[in-house]
Amino acid sequence: MTDQALTTRRERRRRRSRRRLSRQVRALLASGLVLGVGASVTLAAWNDSEYAGGTVSAGHFTLEGSPDGANYSTTTADAPHQLSFSTTSNLTPGSRTYALFSVRTASGSVGGTVQLQGDDGNTGTLSSAMTYGVRTVAGTTCNASTFEGGAQVIPRGTSLIGDAGSSQSVAGDQGAVVHYCLELTLSSEAPNSVQGATATPLWHAVGTSSSE
Repeated sequence: MTDQALTTRRERRRRRSRRRLSRQVRALLASGLVLGVGASVTLAAWNDSEYAGGTVSAGHFTLEGSPDGANYSTTTADAPHQLSFSTTSNLTPGSRTYALFSVRTASGSVGGTVQLQGDDGNTGTLSSAMTYGVRTVAGTTCNASTFEGGAQVIPRGTSLIGDAGSSQSVAGDQGAVVHYCLELTLSSEAPNSVQGATATPLWHAVGTSSSE
């Protein structure tokens, strides 16, 4: 084969290669244009939010008591209300003495219930020889007459460490008052050893708040 023929064949191959390359480039450009058109019509999503919140606070449940139904305050076991028993000295076997103990919720308190309980420390020579009973009364007078007409909370003859078997409702924010009339009885069979003895019994008004 002559040099001129070889040159002509190489030239034809180069032209064919250039045509193939041209077709490939056009195909890629066409593909890119299609992708470009597709991207141009796809919009990003917009987002927005709304928020809600609030402040809440817990209430409180607080009891306060009174030995006279007029002057109320909160106390502790170490500094309790001093009940004014109708007879505080010279008790003899069979004697009974009475005292008022009023309970309500404090200002701003939620409502609930209250249960009267005898303290476990109500023991000793004189305390062990005494029993008690409790009734709720309509007013602030607590004596033998009003006790008899009251609603029983703790039956007569209960040990001074005994608790009430039921509870009483107390409305919130000083809304209602429970007037307890306590009756202490020195046993008619009290031994001679109690003569001259003293006792300072303690009671608890145990409250439970209402969820309503």
